[in-house]
Amino acid sequence: MTDVLQDTKNGMQVCLDHLKAELKGIRAGRASPAFVEPVTVEAYGSQMKLKDMASISVPESRQLLVTPFDATNVQICAKAIDKANLGVSAVVEGKSIRVMFPELDQNRRKNLIEQCHKKREETKISIRNVRREQNEVLKKQKAAGTVPEDDVKRLEKQIQEQTDKSCKDADDLCAVKEKEISTV
Repeated sequence: MTDVLQDTKNGMQVCLDHLKAELKGIRAGRASPAFVEPVTVEAYGSQMKLKDMASISVPESRQLLVTPFDATNVQICAKAIDKANLGVSAVVEGKSIRVMFPELDQNRRKNLIEQCHKKREETKISIRNVRREQNEVLKKQKAAGTVPEDDVKRLEKQIQEQTDKSCKDADDLCAVKEKEISTV
């Protein structure tokens, strides 16, 4: 029985962790290395993450400095950043790449906030799917006679409480990101 509760918590935490990772990728006016971490570069005959090929630093609030560990990869790293269609410009400067973040206008801020809301709703759907799956597990256990009906009702209530808590956590994460985007 406690396995069902633990599986519920773990499943919902995975959903929230995914939301955190997705929100990191939404640019909020300030440069962050997390913004270019998902960029993949084809080098040495395989696809590699940019963060595994280069050091990424923030010299100014609206700039990233990407320095490949192997200087011969500067051009392919710059092309990969441009190809990722992140809305930033990558300029090669010797053995480094300077990634410039344009100033956010009001329309762009609004679009970013809409992206946050969309990702939050996708996360809530995933959380509800975890709830549905765990409730089905309980119903199967009840039908098999391994769990009494009183315990099923109690566990369903606890699963719903965990669902409500996880949905609130998703709302809170999105609210923080929305405030970050809105700050001029």
